[in-house]
Amino acid sequence: MSSTTKGSKASKLTAIPGVGAATAKKLVAAKLDTVSKVAAAGATKLVKAGIQAALAKKVAAAAKKLDKASQATKKTATAAKKAAKAAPAKAKAAAKKAPAKAKATASKAKTATTAAAKKTSEKAKNLAAKAKSKAKPKAKSKPKDGKIGPSRNTPLSSLSWFKNAKK
Repeated sequence: MSSTTKGSKASKLTAIPGVGAATAKKLVAAKLDTVSKVAAAGATKLVKAGIQAALAKKVAAAAKKLDKASQATKKTATAAKKAAKAAPAKAKAAAKKAPAKAKATASKAKTATTAAAKKTSEKAKNLAAKAKSKAKPKAKSKPKDGKIGPSRNTPLSSLSWFKNAKK
């Protein structure tokens, strides 16, 4: 390995809290050159790589946290890429379906309008028939008493002699 490769790998490991340049070089020498490898190694392998036990525990815990965070970021990025790829296809499919949906909606509206018009015309015909039957003049029937003139229920104010008396 060249010194620039070791240097770049060591600089990636310095992102772990508690890992400086010297510790990073020890980890790279032990072939623990990525954060995920350090997280998977655990404290015992870090001690074998030449790191003190107390520091090894802290570094292992910090590396696990960083590894989880980077994996979550990768998952989110992958999901975003998939969604970005799928979006145009979904939009295209929706655009293809839109005219058919509009046509179906229009035919439903037309059917509903026709049915409503039929109902309304039937109601109008029924009302007209009722009005005709009520409008037919009834034959004048003779009073049962045989009397001609106002009945007992006729108010005085409507009688002609009362009207003349007022004047």
